[in-house]
Amino acid sequence: MAKAAKAVKHPRSGTRQLIDDMLTQRTRMLKLLCDLSQQDLKHADDAVRETLDDFLSVLVDYIAAGHFGLYERIAMGSERRTPVVETAREIYPRIADTTVAAVEFNERYGSADPTTLAQRLARDLSTLGEEVTTRIELEDRLIQAMLGTDYAIPQVAATAH
Repeated sequence: MAKAAKAVKHPRSGTRQLIDDMLTQRTRMLKLLCDLSQQDLKHADDAVRETLDDFLSVLVDYIAAGHFGLYERIAMGSERRTPVVETAREIYPRIADTTVAAVEFNERYGSADPTTLAQRLARDLSTLGEEVTTRIELEDRLIQAMLGTDYAIPQVAATAH
């Protein structure tokens, strides 16, 4: 009997797993964003470069988790619930803008020289932080549309921005 109960699959378990994976990446990205923003970015030493490299890697993973997991599923027409599709249509253009901002940041700072880091990183990181905040707010709306208000978005993921 216990085995039968364990074998019952929770409704939308695939969607929940995609969202949980994305939220894990989001939490990691936010932690590194916070760590990076607390460093002396005007004097980009090896510690700044290491944190920046870690941040860029996780940022790309986070963006990909949303794009290739959550949004691709909707774009492919796999989602049939009207409120979810409508929410996705409404927010996706702005989500796409945040993706572009993250990709451009990654390209700019993936191999930036120390002068560029010292002159632009703090300002560009602040701008990226605003874009990430917007993305999180929009993603949370989509998550609630997909899983309902009973799905508790982890506090770190929801408030670390």
